[in-house]
Amino acid sequence: MAKTPVYFFSHGGPDVQYRTEHPVYPILQSIGREITQKVRPKAVVVFSAHWQSTPSEIHLNNAVTNPLIYDFYGFPPEFYKATFPSTASPEIASKIIDLLTKAGIPAKGLARGLDHGVFSGFNVAFHQETNPLTVPLIQVSLFDSENPTAHYALGRAVSSLRFENIVIICTGMSVHNLRDLHRSFGSSKPLPYAVSFDNALKAAVEADPKEREDKMKRVCERPDARDAHPWMDHLMPLYIAAGAAGDDVGKQTWTMQEGSFAWAQYRFGDVPE
Repeated sequence: MAKTPVYFFSHGGPDVQYRTEHPVYPILQSIGREITQKVRPKAVVVFSAHWQSTPSEIHLNNAVTNPLIYDFYGFPPEFYKATFPSTASPEIASKIIDLLTKAGIPAKGLARGLDHGVFSGFNVAFHQETNPLTVPLIQVSLFDSENPTAHYALGRAVSSLRFENIVIICTGMSVHNLRDLHRSFGSSKPLPYAVSFDNALKAAVEADPKEREDKMKRVCERPDARDAHPWMDHLMPLYIAAGAAGDDVGKQTWTMQEGSFAWAQYRFGDVPE
């Protein structure tokens, strides 16, 4: 039976949609076109690093609309005027709650908007004028934890959505250290951990799916893990993606190591011909 691929976006900050000269910009555009023109999903379910619910319960938007949440500070005024028109789907939200409940994961719906972990990168991938996303978009939270096993299980619990032509996109960063941003300000040269951790993560994600969960768990225990992710909120979405992928192989489609960040993009599973 056909199933959709699963994606991980390294989404960058709220400035990503304005930095058209950044190397990630055309990459996200290309991935977005792949999704709308080749995969052609009937809906998108997104997990963002910027929404963590509780350590044991998952929340998701079960409203009809997707207002935006400008969850950032100190940026130019125009950043707070960004738009990303989309609709949600209470019906699909209810289906997700049922799947999570059956998997033993407490879940509840509430009305919430899209944070910049979604709308900033999606404004590049799904540009409103050149490649709009015209299908329902439902955002689901992470756990408020750094538990890779729990997030892998979360992805596994919703994996059957892929057989209903629903695309799962998880957004974060493969390396994300805001604390060290000042150390690399003005230079794109990557800090050592941005290289070593990004490379180790690639090896784990691209491992045999039977060994992938264990290898990805061990990546979190590396000596450079706390430098790469002082708090692992931007890493855990990749574990959700890998869990949703099941037996499908993971592939890094692009990366860039820049200062205290890395921009790896991943896809699990095949794209329709």
